[in-house]
Amino acid sequence: MAFQKAVKGTILVGGGALATVLGLSQFAHYRRKQVNLAYVEAAEYISEPVNREPPSREAQLLTLQNTSEFDILVIGGGATGSGCALDAVTRGLKTALVERDDFSSGTSSRSTKLIHGGVRYLQKAIMKLDIEQYRMVKEALHERANLLEIAPHLSAPLPIMLPVYKWWQLPYYWVGIKLYDLVAGSNCLKGSYVLSKSRALEHFPMLQKDRLVGAIVYYDGQHNDARMNLAIALTAARYGAATANYMEVVSLLKKTDPQTGKVRVSGARCKDVLTGQEFDVRAKCVINATGPFTDSVRKMDDKDAAAICQPSAGVHIVMPGYYSPESMGLLDPATSDGRVIFFLPWQKMTIAGTTDTPTDITHHPIPSEEDINFILNEVQ
Repeated sequence: MAFQKAVKGTILVGGGALATVLGLSQFAHYRRKQVNLAYVEAAEYISEPVNREPPSREAQLLTLQNTSEFDILVIGGGATGSGCALDAVTRGLKTALVERDDFSSGTSSRSTKLIHGGVRYLQKAIMKLDIEQYRMVKEALHERANLLEIAPHLSAPLPIMLPVYKWWQLPYYWVGIKLYDLVAGSNCLKGSYVLSKSRALEHFPMLQKDRLVGAIVYYDGQHNDARMNLAIALTAARYGAATANYMEVVSLLKKTDPQTGKVRVSGARCKDVLTGQEFDVRAKCVINATGPFTDSVRKMDDKDAAAICQPSAGVHIVMPGYYSPESMGLLDPATSDGRVIFFLPWQKMTIAGTTDTPTDITHHPIPSEEDINFILNEVQ
């Protein structure tokens, strides 16, 4: 199982009203630029869904074809794109959302299934006195609490065990984990605690018994990313957004702004991947939320546009469930090359990963033999 994510990007506007929105993970570093977004006046806030059930795909396609102009067209049906569509439609904007594959078919369904502040990021913040890393951890912990509150059916606290193999590491890791609890403040899920060697081996009997001296358990959140993405897209549809999957954008539409005389993006030419039918979807503002495919859409606007996205591949492997107990995960903080590896229970199986290596953009990424062997060697 492999995924691609945008690890470096910018929030910007190209060609008038083409707004590029990158769904950046915690591994991302981003920079902000001053932008001039197309102004779209919202109607009254919509507090109740207009549809009890989401319309059929056929009905959604008819809406896309027959609407003279939308306020906002979102390209990309991942978590970021679906979130943009839901935000826009509940503000009273006439919204369209198109996705080339299925909703959440890309990065948004292939994460480590964790919602966490990042223990390693807190370590970097302290060691390097990096205030930005600290703020990122603080914000992520706040979002963790938010997701656990608004989607308790898709999120739950998960204890994660950190094995300790040297006596001096026990107080070192204990202080670090307690600081993690402290930074979470009122959002702390449950206090961390120390496990004896025998108790640790009860949970994970495959640990190296000769070297193990104990373990520390802390709490983070586990989250069903794919179902959350689908829930957001379905909610947007219920509120009236025209949403359609298997709709590929083949080109961007442009027109001259009568006020400024500049050529600006005014929609997209869309192709139904299932039937081959093509039609135009016009909009006052187009949002590019295509993740690692950001640059391909930007080049539809300006073929000379410089790339802003550096894709990275993360690989997970799925192993039998006996590698982890049903209610506890494991964190290996010091792999052979310094990366962190998680072993997490997920749907009666165990997910192990992830890697983080540069890659080329592909529609269907697959794990490399090297990445698979790296994870398997760390398991051993």
